[in-house]
Amino acid sequence: MSDPATSASRSGYAYALTAFGLWGIIPLFFKAMDPMSAMDIVAWRVILAVPFVGVFIWARSRWGEIKAALTDRKVLLTLLASAALISVNWIIYVVGVNSDRVLAASLGYYLNPLINILLGYFLLKEKLVKLQWAALAIASIGVAALALGALADLWITMSLACSFALYGYLRKKVNVGAAPGLFLETLLLAPLFALWLVWLRDPGVPILGPEPHYVWLIAVSGAVTATPLLLFTEGARRLPYSTIGILQFTAPTIQFFLGIFLFGEELTTVRGIAFLAIWTAMALYIYALIGEHRKAKRVSLAKQ
Repeated sequence: MSDPATSASRSGYAYALTAFGLWGIIPLFFKAMDPMSAMDIVAWRVILAVPFVGVFIWARSRWGEIKAALTDRKVLLTLLASAALISVNWIIYVVGVNSDRVLAASLGYYLNPLINILLGYFLLKEKLVKLQWAALAIASIGVAALALGALADLWITMSLACSFALYGYLRKKVNVGAAPGLFLETLLLAPLFALWLVWLRDPGVPILGPEPHYVWLIAVSGAVTATPLLLFTEGARRLPYSTIGILQFTAPTIQFFLGIFLFGEELTTVRGIAFLAIWTAMALYIYALIGEHRKAKRVSLAKQ
């Protein structure tokens, strides 16, 4: 008979790696929807995510969390702000992918954990260890390289990293689960994006894409949006935070290889310097994360 903790850990790895794997290959989906505009793509993602996540919440009998959030003004305002941030993040990501800057987008998600460290330091008054300071210093070299030689990449990289870090910060401030939170965020955004689709967009461009097969891509866009997040949530419940912190680099790594080998993006000298600096920073980040996990484990064992 298998140990329940071991079974939970194995299923946690399966959920988390599947989630990060799906996030890693998501550029393929957005490339398939090109030449639809980023606004149109994100509008359909948001609108169709509402019923998809709604069914999931209904199946899990979690409507109580939705009702509690709807009656709390502070929670709703925070979710409105987080919804705005994630919609900006999605739009910029699609713009990056469909303008042949998958490498710049992947770099943004490599950089995201370091932006989280900065937010923790400035907003949460968290203390940083020497390795974290070293990681930030080395990553800044990569950012400086982009600033000097690839400004078009820099704005995508930094806006993705910062918007997602701020989104995560806001979501931590509200006691709402991932699925109910995503449902409420997309529910709040849906009317605005519906207004875009019906009234504000260019009426000369077909709303369902330039070819009949785009209808099928649009139809599954809600599932494409929500499924990785729901899988990630299940994985995060079963695995230590440090493990999730390491596994999260699966997605940008897949995107990096897609950009180079499938989409034929050039790894210029400037991009190479940026990636080398940020990969080095990531190695220090992971090393520090493992060290903190081991220290916490020793303290826990000492108390027993």
